Amino acid sequence: MSNVAITGTGVYAPPSVISNDELAASFNAYVEATNLAHADAIARGERPRLEPSSAEFIFKASGIKRRHVTDRAGILDPAIMAPRIPNRPNDEPSLQCEMAVAAARGALAQAGAEASSIDGVLVACSNHQRAYPAIAVEVQAALGASGVAFDMNVACSSATFGIAMARDMVAQGTARRVLVVSPEICTAHLNFRDRESHFIFGDACSAVLVEPLDTTTAPGAYEILGTRLMTKFSNAIRNNAGFLDRCAAPEVRDASDRLFVQQGRKVFKEVSPAVAELITSHLAEVGIAPTALRRLWLHQANLTMNQWIATKVLGREPTAEESPNVLDEYGNTSSCGSILVFHDRRDDMNVGDLGIVCSFGAGYSIGNLIVRRAR
Repeated sequence: MSNVAITGTGVYAPPSVISNDELAASFNAYVEATNLAHADAIARGERPRLEPSSAEFIFKASGIKRRHVTDRAGILDPAIMAPRIPNRPNDEPSLQCEMAVAAARGALAQAGAEASSIDGVLVACSNHQRAYPAIAVEVQAALGASGVAFDMNVACSSATFGIAMARDMVAQGTARRVLVVSPEICTAHLNFRDRESHFIFGDACSAVLVEPLDTTTAPGAYEILGTRLMTKFSNAIRNNAGFLDRCAAPEVRDASDRLFVQQGRKVFKEVSPAVAELITSHLAEVGIAPTALRRLWLHQANLTMNQWIATKVLGREPTAEESPNVLDEYGNTSSCGSILVFHDRRDDMNVGDLGIVCSFGAGYSIGNLIVRRAR
């Protein structure tokens, strides 16, 4: 197996941003109007009174301060509380393709590579805006790439699973250069009327270029020393939206579980120790002590969760340099999260420094990459 490396990363985030204060104000306007409209039912005990949110509650629960979004106006309108994304004709690039190409350009520039040299494209993300043709094939055409392209979905672990697959493709010689892009429009599947989750997600796209280490001239290449993937079925994080919805009754089509739903405490309790155990056992398998790690680029879902996992892996509380986060700026961007923080905090590593890129989420799924700065 030839040595394979990540040679470039790129990020695209929509320019529009929503702060916690703005999001809480919109939510609270909805709460006030709903409680007023159902005041009699609430007084009779037939309907619960909705509780307001606040910027302080949001930050304490998640570590998020703001998020980039595809559409501010629709999300902040208490009468809509969802992004309004116009449908595009078939002869125009899809929104996800547009995001993917923007992030890919950054990754290619960083690696010093041409789009025409790509012979594998994976669009790995939580939600694809259509069933077919694959978004990846559209991205392939838009970039002028060749070879094979396909979509894949392992929810929040899609990017790391995609990188693991790309590594295998390059190592086995089925592709020379594989691009993994994750265009996540997470606000489209978020219930902005749910106090426990209305603040979680933002929109973004990450891109990663994977190729043989011995043929690249990229100055900041990271060799992929090992990959470990795990899935275990759980309903604790779920989104039931799908093409069969048109076959269902209206009350089913419009049910809240057609959007993101999770049992937060259950997820924390079950996923956190599983992630810590997978990372430590993976390190042991390749003969690397946790103390040798300089950095843990973890999935950006919840600050407390990441601190708990990093503490378990390192055997002590991590520093901000050892376990950085970009949650305050982006929120949870699903599969993009670990790549966003890797992209943001990779240049200051020295040649030979070790780290892990780890994502985890619905499925359950966990994807872990052990990487070493090679140049």
